[in-house]
Amino acid sequence: MKKPELFEEFVKIMRRLRAKEGGCPWDSVQTHKSLRPCLTEETAEFLQSIRIWEETGDAENMREELGDLMLQVVLHSLIAEEEGLFTIDDVIKEVSEKMIRRHPHIFGKVKSDSIAEIRHNWEDIKKEEKKGKSWIKSPLLEIPEELPSLDRAKKVVKKAEKIYHLPIDEPKDLVLKAKKELEILEKAAALGDQESLEKVFGEILWTLSETAYKTDLSPEMILSDQIASKIAEIDKETQ
Repeated sequence: MKKPELFEEFVKIMRRLRAKEGGCPWDSVQTHKSLRPCLTEETAEFLQSIRIWEETGDAENMREELGDLMLQVVLHSLIAEEEGLFTIDDVIKEVSEKMIRRHPHIFGKVKSDSIAEIRHNWEDIKKEEKKGKSWIKSPLLEIPEELPSLDRAKKVVKKAEKIYHLPIDEPKDLVLKAKKELEILEKAAALGDQESLEKVFGEILWTLSETAYKTDLSPEMILSDQIASKIAEIDKETQ
């Protein structure tokens, strides 16, 4: 079967599953909202598959999880089509146009010699695309609440500096700030002051998010890797 036919056949399979008559009782009743946990889980499982591949060199799980992610994209697109919103063809057309538009150094006449310049152009183009969008209340509120909190915090810090020019301390100063906050946290813990504990803990997490931005770290992935490492240590110690 040729490559385009493979995709078309997959879409047909999903249409069959969505059919009101003769379709799957589960697939046929799903909505954008009901599928949100599935998309979250499938995304996490794909990220896990990358780690499995790095650890074992076996890409079988990665291939499977990419298929599950594609299933979610097609399923949401078919639901949107049923609702008269857009089709899977519209989705593919729009992302293709976006990639061409955001890569003028490849598809246009713009010359960009560095990754930094490419990123700058990307952000400028993206900013133009967002103009006039009714759902964007502010640049900071544009960052999805659905993002993991550590990733969202880092993005808020980045936009606050880039757009509003809010000053962010350098890493060495942020480390000193975190040390002072840890001292306050220690005192609050000694007093058993739960309200102060929560407030200071939040301040520490925010300071760490600023540090992650200034040092180009991914706090969510780092914590995820640390959890995996600790689980391995605990399992080893308890076996």
